[in-house]
Amino acid sequence: MLEHFYTCPYCWEEISALLDPSVSNQTYIEDCEVCCNPIELQVSFEGEELVGFEARDIEQ
Repeated sequence: MLEHFYTCPYCWEEISALLDPSVSNQTYIEDCEVCCNPIELQVSFEGEELVGFEARDIEQ
């Protein structure tokens, strides 16, 4: 597992996520630990190296 820090697109607080490099391309929803809003995370790995990360708000 790899710990990665990012900024919530709603409240702008820094949060951490544990990412699994065994899956090369991932998209999933995780709630912000601070404001509880849903964040869509898109993650890309090449081997064990994180090569892409995007955290964005969910249009409601």
